[in-house]
Amino acid sequence: MLKKLVTGMLFVACAAMLASAQAAQSTQGSNSDTAKAALEANVQLMREDVRSDRKQITAANMSLTADEATKFWPIYDQYIQETVKVNDSRWALIKDYAANYNTLTDQQAQNYIKRAADIQQQLMDLRTKYVPMFEKVVSPQKTALWYQIDRRLDLLIELQLASAIPVVSPKK
Repeated sequence: MLKKLVTGMLFVACAAMLASAQAAQSTQGSNSDTAKAALEANVQLMREDVRSDRKQITAANMSLTADEATKFWPIYDQYIQETVKVNDSRWALIKDYAANYNTLTDQQAQNYIKRAADIQQQLMDLRTKYVPMFEKVVSPQKTALWYQIDRRLDLLIELQLASAIPVVSPKK
């Protein structure tokens, strides 16, 4: 039950984050610094909620002993802090895409592809980097479970973003 509730909250947070990204495009037209600051603050809160939900889902599915938990969670928190940096790039890409969607040039489209691929690679590299760290404190099977949970949650976020972000509309 908790898993379904938290997953639902994750969906809502991601959808709201995207709605904020699309609102950024209209906010840019008004040049309102206050509106931009409010948007950024709301997005930051939503991202924090997603991280909290992510940790709850991980905790609900990991079945760690007290000893394992004492060692696992500090590494997990460090991992999440590193993912925040990569996700800052993801968020910047979404904002840039939203701001340029109606006037997207070929050069911007190529840049978008490269940046999106780089972000995906950074997330994969980061996850891979943490595997041996987790294996030092929990079994390889529990590490694999963490990997699967984390990857699935990332896929869930990607799916929500992909379903809400409009695809490029080529101009011929």
